[in-house]
Amino acid sequence: MQNCGYGKFVTGMATGFMVGAAMGMAMSPSRREMKKMAHKAVNRMSEVMEAMTDAIQSN
Repeated sequence: MQNCGYGKFVTGMATGFMVGAAMGMAMSPSRREMKKMAHKAVNRMSEVMEAMTDAIQSN
């Protein structure tokens, strides 16, 4: 069995890390999209809380 050595392993790890980081940055949502998603989530939670309150009060 031939020994690859730590240098190739570390180089491969560093390359994979850089490619993964670049892809993550390219695919991450913008601030505007994040605010929009957060606003939608808050609205959904509000709707769920209202529905739960109505269900509890009706029983």
